[in-house]
Amino acid sequence: MQTITDNIYYVGVNDRNKHLFEGLWPLPNGVSYNSYIIDDEKVCLIDTVEVDFFIPFIKNIQQTIGDRPIDYLVINHMEPDHSGSMELIRKYYPNITIVGNKKTFGMMKGFYGISKNTKEVKNGDVLDLGSHKLQFVLTPMVHWPETMVTLDTTANVLFSGDAFGCFGALNGGILDSQINCDTFWLEMVRYYSNIVGKYGTPVQNALKKLAGVKLDYICSTHGPVWHENIGKVISMYDSMSKYETEPGLVICYGTMYGNTERAAEAIARAASEAGVKNIVMYNVSKTHHSYIIRDVFRYNGLIVGAPTYNTGLYHEMEVLLSELANRDIKNHYIGWFGNYGWASKAVGKIQEWNETRLHFEQVGEPVEICQSLNELTAHQCEELGINMAEAILK
Repeated sequence: MQTITDNIYYVGVNDRNKHLFEGLWPLPNGVSYNSYIIDDEKVCLIDTVEVDFFIPFIKNIQQTIGDRPIDYLVINHMEPDHSGSMELIRKYYPNITIVGNKKTFGMMKGFYGISKNTKEVKNGDVLDLGSHKLQFVLTPMVHWPETMVTLDTTANVLFSGDAFGCFGALNGGILDSQINCDTFWLEMVRYYSNIVGKYGTPVQNALKKLAGVKLDYICSTHGPVWHENIGKVISMYDSMSKYETEPGLVICYGTMYGNTERAAEAIARAASEAGVKNIVMYNVSKTHHSYIIRDVFRYNGLIVGAPTYNTGLYHEMEVLLSELANRDIKNHYIGWFGNYGWASKAVGKIQEWNETRLHFEQVGEPVEICQSLNELTAHQCEELGINMAEAILK
């Protein structure tokens, strides 16, 4: 039994085997699926776990409440890593009432064919468990349309769904006060930028709904339970959802034979000599884009470069630009360069991406390299690095 506070218990599980979250994002340190029990006059389960982990999940529940029935299951978010055990829970607790909003139940029927024993709640509604009173706050598009959060107004605990979550399994401790959180901060940025990043405005709307609410614990569905670091966690989400950045430069490049990479190196040296300290460089074919997206969210400068390939843009760069465009990122500077052997297309394609989808502020002149760097194009790369440094640091 893992106690959080005031008859609230953690019954979640760790997944240390999955390689890619949602089949997309690397999990070098695993991930947790968090679920919680409130043991009151009425017993309430908050969210479930991915169905593959049902056996350890049900054992955690039984060790916590023994033979007591579960009266309510609150589903804050219908993604299957949180709702996937719903059908099996109903077999163990056939009289359980599932609590959600109108959009929850449409998805629940579609995913699991469940439509009975439900209780619909609206924004601000309260569920009385005895000592504990649960208030529901709808937070649509953080990051699905049915998402909501549940506030235990008795214990000042927010069950926040995916909000304030992060990648990384829990290695023994559950509360942030029990563990060294250093590994989780960048994983929170990566989680937010990869999963939630497109929805800055809905996140801001959710934060406004919760402004002024006293919170002693934030219980998300991934990562630690926040207690000592609540202020930092909320501040990070506020900043990221406003697309705020710190001065720094991400240089992403594709390269086949090293010529484009050498241009990227020249740009990086020039930017460094011009005063930029935070510079990260990524080969888009070697580094998973998850980490590149994370750092684009962190830093205000971006320079991308790639070869022409099959009279188009190098494939991995095309994919990365699509991923960035899909997140509606704001407040960024961009510069670009391209290389070609016999048909110049890369520079124009990157420009097209920026003009039609990214809408970042262009800095400097694009550099177009035929085959390999020469004295002129090397100088142009240096100028691009210097111009970007001036924009970043101004």
